[in-house]
Amino acid sequence: MFKWLSNIASPQQLRNAGILGMNARNYDIIAHSNKRCLFPLVDDKVQTKELANKIGINTPRLIGVIEVQSKVDTFLGLVKDFEEFVIKPAHGSGGKGVLVIKKYTPTEFITASEKTLTYNEVYQHISNILSGLYSLGGRYDVAVIEEMVHFSNQFQDYSFQGIPDVRVIVYQGFPAMAMMRLATKESGGRANLHQGAVGVGIDIKTGKAIAAVQHNRPIRFHPDTNADLMTLQVPFWREHLEIAVKGFDITGLGYLGADIVLDKFRGPMMLELNARPGLAIQIANRHGLRDILRNIRDNYPRGLNFEQRINYVLGVANS
Repeated sequence: MFKWLSNIASPQQLRNAGILGMNARNYDIIAHSNKRCLFPLVDDKVQTKELANKIGINTPRLIGVIEVQSKVDTFLGLVKDFEEFVIKPAHGSGGKGVLVIKKYTPTEFITASEKTLTYNEVYQHISNILSGLYSLGGRYDVAVIEEMVHFSNQFQDYSFQGIPDVRVIVYQGFPAMAMMRLATKESGGRANLHQGAVGVGIDIKTGKAIAAVQHNRPIRFHPDTNADLMTLQVPFWREHLEIAVKGFDITGLGYLGADIVLDKFRGPMMLELNARPGLAIQIANRHGLRDILRNIRDNYPRGLNFEQRINYVLGVANS
């Protein structure tokens, strides 16, 4: 099943397999595709959300922002009209610092993983965000409070407690590769591959599963639900791709990762964009990125709008 990567040891063999390495990603792709001045557009989740909302990209609704320590104790007032909410750092990465509260009283807060927190613990979490504990480079941050995404029933057999998301790599405005990240008991209900979540490679044309891994090892069934991962198909696939390629249009980043969730009530929603998406997506897909990106760069047409770029990738004729 995993013959394309088995027994590969040397850098030359990895290159022959079409694997895009970290150095090549940083110097050949990111350095040539992403201007440094554009990074704040995706590194700051508030800016990203504002840009997305201007052109009608569906995102979780912003409840409020806490920017200074003296305002931390106002968070209960911000969420008073909401039964559930999410607290996250504006400049966080890799899901660090994200706290999902699914129900609460003024003194007790129940997380998505059923853990009970006190008011002081939530207060301290927000303070930690402001101090830069979860931010890129450890710089001072702001805490973003937004509405909670509701788990779609269509994925209830494929993910343990947490909400799965889709990562789409976009290069020069075209969707290049995709995977779905599924929470597990080991990952604490979070769709984080480094914490033990499952990565499922998704066919870019159909939205269907083509391979799955956990801890970079191939699997067929979800470790907790026992669902057959090869039966997974992402609904509203074109809408997922539209959100991803519009990420290029609103930021100008030639190489980016778009993280998208399927909300039970509102459909596909953009969670965030990433100017430095990781490379584990290649393992989930059993395919290297290098040649795909090269083909897009050398052979794909230019001057197309977002719908035409999607049509080109899906093999649909443009009018």
